[in-house]
Amino acid sequence: MSISYDGIGYLAVTMQQDGCELGQVCALDAEGRACPCAADAKFCGVVTVLEGTMVAVQVEGFVKVHYSVKPAMGYNALVADGNGGVKTGGAGREYLVVAVDPTMQTAIIKL
Repeated sequence: MSISYDGIGYLAVTMQQDGCELGQVCALDAEGRACPCAADAKFCGVVTVLEGTMVAVQVEGFVKVHYSVKPAMGYNALVADGNGGVKTGGAGREYLVVAVDPTMQTAIIKL
């Protein structure tokens, strides 16, 4: 049996987007569109579906994210790294990290 967090608590919203890429953390711009996050910014979710000008942004549940600064297992303050991933940061929200893959530089976090 393997460990899986897929689908647990999954909640996504569909919205317009401006410059998002699949799998990146995102924020909302002044018009309410999903947009890439600046470095050290708080993020609202992760882009899970990208279709033209629309995206599905996962805002709750477990999700895999790329990281530039490896988080520890357990609770970590995370912020956007400015490249679509996350990094540990003092001004970020606390997220539960349940798995870290240093080879792929990914972590599974609970939004």
